[in-house]
Amino acid sequence: MSAAMWRKRAACRGIDVDVFYPSTEDDADAEEAKAVCSECPVREACLEHALAHREREGIWGGTTERERRRIVRQRRRSA
Repeated sequence: MSAAMWRKRAACRGIDVDVFYPSTEDDADAEEAKAVCSECPVREACLEHALAHREREGIWGGTTERERRRIVRQRRRSA
C-alpha cells in the first residue's frame, strides 16, 4: 500500500500533529497518540513506513522512537 493510500485512511488524519510529537519520551506523554493509533486501520503500514524511513521523532504506528529502535534491533537479530 502506498504512503498516500494509507495516510488517507489513517485515524490521525485531521488531529493536531502536536499530539504525535510529545515533548518527552515519557510513556504518559505518548498515551493520547497511542490511543488514536490503537484504533487505526493502517497502523501496520504507518509503523513500517517509520521503520523504513528511520523516523526519529514522534509516534508512528503506535510506537515511540525508542520502541522503533527496539523493533529494528530485534529484526536484525532474527534475520
